[in-house]
Amino acid sequence: MVVTEVTDDALYQLAGETGKALQQRGMMLATAESCTGGWVGEAITAVPGSSTWFDRGFITYTNQSKQDMLGVGAATLAAHGAVSEATVREMAAGALKNSRAQATLAISGIAGPGGGTAEKPVGTVWFAWAFADGTVASETRVFDGDRVAVRRQAVEHALRGLLARLANL
Repeated sequence: MVVTEVTDDALYQLAGETGKALQQRGMMLATAESCTGGWVGEAITAVPGSSTWFDRGFITYTNQSKQDMLGVGAATLAAHGAVSEATVREMAAGALKNSRAQATLAISGIAGPGGGTAEKPVGTVWFAWAFADGTVASETRVFDGDRVAVRRQAVEHALRGLLARLANL
């Protein structure tokens, strides 16, 4: 298995591009992160001036925190689990509702080394992007590599996904 290394410099550049795209649209961003533990927020706040386009980040690692901070339904978690389309869509919606942002991204996954199943192997990550206009998109990826590599690739994918969706607004 070959894992392409996503560098800190690449994440910094991507975060800067995200900020420019948000500013051009007069939008603020909020994040809802689980397996990445605030890494998207860290990449964003490394960019000088990001306070003009980044409102806040929610790190909701446990199911209870997803319910408490983002309003993810207990029934959703019971039926689908934390690493699911339904959960990340509710995380993204909750970040919109509980912030001043007009755009959100949400991430929940299994970074490993344990925790995977046949249905959801290690490296499985769900993403959602939600916007104040009601637009919501979600997708899943399975990344290769160790825990750090999976998390780093998830951060990159979340930002690239947001940029792609902003381009279509």
